[in-house]
Amino acid sequence: MESITYFSTNNAADRVNFETALLRGMAPDYGLYMVSKDDLPMISSGTLADMSSMSYAQIAFEVLNPFLGSEIPEETLRVLLNDAYRDDVIPTEVQHVTGKTHIMWLTKGPTYSFKDYAARFFGRMLNYFLEARRLRRVVVVATSGDTGGAVADALHGLTNIDNIVFFPRGSISDGQRRQMTTLGGNVYAFEVEGDFDVCQALAKTILGDQGFADLLFGDPDRFTSANSISLGRLLPQAVYPFFAYSRIARNMEQMIAAIPSGNFGDMMGTVLAKGMGLPISRIIAGVNENTEFPEFLETGAYVVRPSVKSPSSAMIVSHPSNLARLIDFYGGRMLDERDPVTEKIIRPGVIARMPDLDKMREDIVSMGVTNPQHYETMKDVFNRYGVILDPHGAVGWRTLEAYLDGCHDRPAVIYETADPGKFPEEVAEAIGFVPNVPPGMKRQAGMKERIYSIQSRPEHTPQGFKLSEAQIEEAKRLIKEVLAD
Repeated sequence: MESITYFSTNNAADRVNFETALLRGMAPDYGLYMVSKDDLPMISSGTLADMSSMSYAQIAFEVLNPFLGSEIPEETLRVLLNDAYRDDVIPTEVQHVTGKTHIMWLTKGPTYSFKDYAARFFGRMLNYFLEARRLRRVVVVATSGDTGGAVADALHGLTNIDNIVFFPRGSISDGQRRQMTTLGGNVYAFEVEGDFDVCQALAKTILGDQGFADLLFGDPDRFTSANSISLGRLLPQAVYPFFAYSRIARNMEQMIAAIPSGNFGDMMGTVLAKGMGLPISRIIAGVNENTEFPEFLETGAYVVRPSVKSPSSAMIVSHPSNLARLIDFYGGRMLDERDPVTEKIIRPGVIARMPDLDKMREDIVSMGVTNPQHYETMKDVFNRYGVILDPHGAVGWRTLEAYLDGCHDRPAVIYETADPGKFPEEVAEAIGFVPNVPPGMKRQAGMKERIYSIQSRPEHTPQGFKLSEAQIEEAKRLIKEVLAD
């Protein structure tokens, strides 16, 4: 099988294979690795029909094997996917709720978040290639909630990998923090003053600083990423909608996917699935009060503002990284404007070439959910159907209802992305009692934490917090202390 090549969103001419894209994390020119729309593998209607009797791991093989070509032997890939998606470790359930509305519970893995799926694939792929090359990597992650715990759990104990996680102090739940800070070993959790965008900028800065990596390790390529900016995190997110379709639709009928969207990885994966031939009539990208993307779809103007706090904390993202991929997919180009000397970001999210907005609007609808509407939706769904949603799932439900406006003529699936027990205060405010805490989180509540604190403050700008030079220098000093050979 011929391998697909991947390119940087900043330079379509620079082509690499999957292994190179995975090991690098981000392209040397700060772009995100992407697959051309024309190179997407197509899933036949026959294979799609056969998926109704397949396990999640088997569906994952059908979807992901064409992206890897000859880089991993098929039998090896089957073994890795069967391990990543064992039903006794990460069961996947699609629940019929009412009419043609379903919920896909991507919440039953080791950290009770949908991000377990991509993290487990990423970790196994990375470990496979590192062992083959006898290499070591430091995986750098920024998290607004669930990413950090999922990646940390997936990478914990892997012999060829260290993991650094940047999280915003005070902006994630106690349980989410403990999923990163109680592991120890090769997982290093750093709390950062500021918001997720500051953490993300810090991760990108470290990832792009080959001189620092060379100075510290004698290896300029030592740092790589497991955030949504990693191709190894993006591709497995194309599996979700195929699994959902296999359980709720038949005979190439059209499906609606309602997706709570923060950094846009799950939404972008669904866009890829649609491009691979999955019959999706509309992708609903629900956001919270950070409404930059729905406003862009409506007006064609993309304006990054300070991020707004929300009950759906993992979606407090004002400038989603994967938006650059989405813009590219529809023929445009987005980049972060950088200082020509320091290469620091001075203006994020600059659209250098407009995408085909008409086509994008045909495929995707996006709308915001206010903070009060989160609680109203959780209460309403519980009272009507006895279903407890978390704040992120509430965004998916609310936006689907708003889109349908009473006309529901085709199967629809809402991605539920986190166990409600991870957000006890928010859920209790909505439904009047605290949901059960997942068993793994109960254990971690009594465990010792290890936290590295970056105490330098971010800069304050009219656009909100901005990563400061002092934060960068302090992060480098701490990284040197904990990882220097």
